[in-house]
Amino acid sequence: DMVPLYGVTDISYRAGANAVSHFNGFPSVQITGAPAAGISSGAAMDEVPNIASEVLPQGYGFDWSGASYQESKAGNQAPMVLAFGIVVVFLVLAAQYEKWSLPVAVLGVLPIAILGALVAVFMRDLAQDIYFQIGLLTLVGLSAKNAILIVEFCVAAHRDGRFILDSALYASRMRLRPIIMTALASILGVVPLAISTRAGAADRHSVGTGFIGGMLAATVLAIFFVPVFFV
Repeated sequence: DMVPLYGVTDISYRAGANAVSHFNGFPSVQITGAPAAGISSGAAMDEVPNIASEVLPQGYGFDWSGASYQESKAGNQAPMVLAFGIVVVFLVLAAQYEKWSLPVAVLGVLPIAILGALVAVFMRDLAQDIYFQIGLLTLVGLSAKNAILIVEFCVAAHRDGRFILDSALYASRMRLRPIIMTALASILGVVPLAISTRAGAADRHSVGTGFIGGMLAATVLAIFFVPVFFV
């Protein structure tokens, strides 16, 4: 005879998960988080192992996925990539000018641009994450471009018979308007990133704010410092 199911079991209803997710063959739970304001994603990821060792029960572990996995695999390569970009720009300029001293006058503006980017991000209390580092890499080329405009005119004026100091002053006057125009166009182009409010706005804020701060510093101060570096 058929035995009804309720005769051998206790039936009850309760809420449960619709599916049991697995990660690398193990039952898993996905946890999504974001660093606090002013904390980089790398610094937040460095703290996760310490927190996990304190709160996870015996036999439990964690691993990264998505963008966090890519960042953990890549490591902190931003300084190396930034240094490589600076070296490439230096070698290209040295080959162009056929001198080792003139590229130094051009690249002397880079610390100013990086400092401006750091100050801008600090004032807005933003994280120095991978997106901010991408903005720094962009500054290497664009801030050097403004300095190249001045150095080119300095070299040309000096070849025409002007003294070095007079050449530097002449180049600063002649290239002031083009530098301001190109820098203003670049800055206005990334303003939407710095003030965006939709999904993913925090990441775009880091790129836009760092870029704007770096370009402002490099543009305003390059007019004064690049001629000094040339002299």
